[in-house]
Amino acid sequence: MYFKIALGNVKKSFKEYAIYFLTLTLAVSIFYSFNSIESQKAFTQLQGNNNEVIKILNKVIGYVSVFVSIILVGLIVYANNFLIKKRKKELGIYMILGMNKNKISKILVMEISIVGVISLGLGLLLGIIESQGLSILTSKLFEIKMSEYRFVISIIAICKTIIYFGIINLLTMIFNTSIISKYKIIDLLKSDKKNEKMNFKSSFVYVITFILSFLCIIIAYNFILQSGFNIRDKRFTLSLILGTVGTVLFFFSLCGAGLYIVKKNKKIYFKNINIFTVKQLNSKIKTNFISMSVICLMLFVTIEVLSIGLSFKDAFQSGLKETTPFDVSGIMHISSDDKIKSIEESLNNVGFKFDNDDEYVFYDIYEGNTRIYEVLSDNISKKNIKLLSKEPNSKVEIIKLSDYNDILKLRDKEELELNKDEIIITSNYKNVEIPINEFLEKNKKIVINNKEYKIKNDKAVNVQFSTSLVKDNPFTIIINDEDIKELEVLQSNFNVNYGINNKITSEEKYKNLFEGYSAGRFGNGIENFITGETKEDMCTSTIGLTNIMLFVGIYIGIIFLISSMTVLALQQLSEASDSIERYKALRKIGVSKKSIEKSIFHQTLIYFSLPIFLALIHSIVGIKAINNFIELYNKPGIGVASMMTVLIFLMLYIAYFYATYVGYKNIVNSSLDK
Repeated sequence: MYFKIALGNVKKSFKEYAIYFLTLTLAVSIFYSFNSIESQKAFTQLQGNNNEVIKILNKVIGYVSVFVSIILVGLIVYANNFLIKKRKKELGIYMILGMNKNKISKILVMEISIVGVISLGLGLLLGIIESQGLSILTSKLFEIKMSEYRFVISIIAICKTIIYFGIINLLTMIFNTSIISKYKIIDLLKSDKKNEKMNFKSSFVYVITFILSFLCIIIAYNFILQSGFNIRDKRFTLSLILGTVGTVLFFFSLCGAGLYIVKKNKKIYFKNINIFTVKQLNSKIKTNFISMSVICLMLFVTIEVLSIGLSFKDAFQSGLKETTPFDVSGIMHISSDDKIKSIEESLNNVGFKFDNDDEYVFYDIYEGNTRIYEVLSDNISKKNIKLLSKEPNSKVEIIKLSDYNDILKLRDKEELELNKDEIIITSNYKNVEIPINEFLEKNKKIVINNKEYKIKNDKAVNVQFSTSLVKDNPFTIIINDEDIKELEVLQSNFNVNYGINNKITSEEKYKNLFEGYSAGRFGNGIENFITGETKEDMCTSTIGLTNIMLFVGIYIGIIFLISSMTVLALQQLSEASDSIERYKALRKIGVSKKSIEKSIFHQTLIYFSLPIFLALIHSIVGIKAINNFIELYNKPGIGVASMMTVLIFLMLYIAYFYATYVGYKNIVNSSLDK
């Protein structure tokens, strides 16, 4: 009998369960698709190549899934609280008819179970379809050529999803039982009579707070753009604090300031039932300003993660083409106390020999006694001085012409010549390259180590001297060999390109060399220590790292987006139930249903749009700041990534907005028709 009542309630209240049902289904599908990656064809091929990325990604996804499940527990409990709140009168009638609280709890448990099972089934079905698309995306991200397509269903992921969502539903049932046990019949029957009192403070206080919120947000924007993403910079921390405070103050003051502004425009305020719509919105914002602030910040994080994730991956990996010109590079840092002064001598000491087919060069980097900032700051604009200030202590580095020509020859480029006292300035750091180019427009001479030189080039030569994860050349001058006699060697290096016939053996050979130094098998202490990484290792590890970050970002981002939209929707539907008497009053004074539905549409649209609008503005500034950071590696393709983010965002936004509007309208209309 109880199951029959529960099933009837679910059928009868399907529209009211729509948001809850939609959220559960989407959550299940996303949870399954990301936890099924181990079984995907692309990752099966990765495992075949003994790649460690799959193991790391599976662990990370496992940890993130626990975090996601905690978010979903809170979200589903919140959704259930709304459903119980809306059905208080119905539950009160059950009690009058003699049904005790345990039996009512039993009915609710069955209802949750029915909705949960249906959502789980449809979510798994949708997740299985999504996982096939995710497999194709994975193969592209990890640059795997899939020999054949295979439809895959992960039994492990299905079991994991069922267990996690079973626990979530169990916790929800316990919560519902606890809530029901505390209710009294009188409270349940009169719940729809309790309306919020809309007491507003002085409009002046709200307007001042509104202005203060804008000041906080503008200062936060300024700090984040100045500091970039340097977490050691105090301005970075201040930008986060001021941005959060400004967001909370914005939504807190919006109800009073918005009412004040609209009241000033009499034509709008007194048109149709706008006065009612404005009061309703003010009531909602005043009640939910904290949750709206949190939603805004969650949406901001979502947009940043989704749009930046793809662009960062693309920029970092395409940047590797520029930063890895050689198959392998080795570096040995040298101090004045070291007995061994060259990397070649260190290699000879450990008995390392290059293969006959290897093409290699040795070169040294000398430290100039002049800071880059001191050389350029007197001859460039304030804007470029700010760029240069991000590299305050970097010194000019020097490479002799013969070494530079050896590097060019290894890269199959034409060698260069310099006249006496002539130099070439090179750089591939954006923060330094731009100021250098401005300096070169105005100057043809430069003083380095108290000696004046003529500058041969009109613009900084963009060059990478070794294979590295990042650009390694802030400010390096190329100088004639005879001009470096009194300079100290800062760093000794080698670059190698493998022979055509021994790439595999050479790759293993250099890996063993660097591992030997790292494990302490070579050299005496740190004076002989050589570090390095092969181009293949660097590309593989970078692809793995950026893709793991991207997967986790997409996973968390979509969950945050669903959670935010769900809370917005439930707040609207909860308010609809609380405001029934107000809509009945409108009908009694002759307001048409069409006008009421129009007011509902405007309320829902504005309420959904406010946190999203501010989150988008935050994101524009955040994306600009991150763009500046990513450009240190390569020019980011932020446009495509942003468009994909907006598309995902709009699809979910429209779905939740429409479901909320229809649900709100149905709640009001069903009450007006009684």
